[in-house]
Amino acid sequence: TMNTSKTAVMNPKLAALLSTLALSSMATHLFLLIAIHFLPSSNAQHPEDKDSIAVGSSTTTLFFDFTWPSFLNLCDRLAPYCGVLCFLAPLPTIRQVSAAKTVGNLPLLPYSSMVSNGFVWVMYGLLKDLPSVWMSNLMGVALGSYYFFVFTRHCGPLAVNLPGTVSQHLKGASGIILFNLMLPGVLTKDFSSDIIGKEGVVFCIVLFASPLAALKHVILTKSAVSIPLPFTLACTLNCALWSTVGLWKMRDFNIYFPNLLGLSCALAQLGLKGIYGNQVVKAGLPK
Repeated sequence: TMNTSKTAVMNPKLAALLSTLALSSMATHLFLLIAIHFLPSSNAQHPEDKDSIAVGSSTTTLFFDFTWPSFLNLCDRLAPYCGVLCFLAPLPTIRQVSAAKTVGNLPLLPYSSMVSNGFVWVMYGLLKDLPSVWMSNLMGVALGSYYFFVFTRHCGPLAVNLPGTVSQHLKGASGIILFNLMLPGVLTKDFSSDIIGKEGVVFCIVLFASPLAALKHVILTKSAVSIPLPFTLACTLNCALWSTVGLWKMRDFNIYFPNLLGLSCALAQLGLKGIYGNQVVKAGLPK
């Protein structure tokens, strides 16, 4: 019994340590990517060699490479990391669930949809040969599965307010995964990737329904305390990067359209956060 209790106490600490290490590793990778991208290469000419520098030459690098293709490549490298940061956002909530051993009134839908939506984009990235898409969403599938496991461990199989039951969520997610696995075997690669891409777009539109409902609540209550600023900033950066890459580098409607919607929603949340802040409006006060 003592060993069991010690393990239960250690789990949240271990989760905190792992999340800290993951965030530190990602921050280090981001710093190195930016440094490698912007620092001059070893064969770059020195600025004092004015005679040998061709004005307007695409091969010339002074101190920083601010060309448009270079900017797009940087966005393509940074976008997957921002996506993983968004996938890590539910980790504090899951740690609280694990420590309290109860889910309270929290829904299971965000975590089952993270698994389903992530798998759809993994399939799309593989079929379209887009490593930045499938690799980042593979992390989403893994983290979503972990969140799903911890959540269902503490909510019980008979819970019906998730919405629905755990069994229904399992069947729904499994059905989506099996459907997308079968498509490439039945249809051509291009046709199946187009269907899966449109499926991903529909998933994203449905997932944006919750933030839109939250915006209505913020306007009615004139308080933006329900909008988490760090997560909203991460979503804004993530959607901005994927919109840029999808629109100008990949030229893929299935990539840039849902991210433009997400960017609009995130910017609206930031705007409301700036207007209303975290003030709490008390009921019964004169207007």
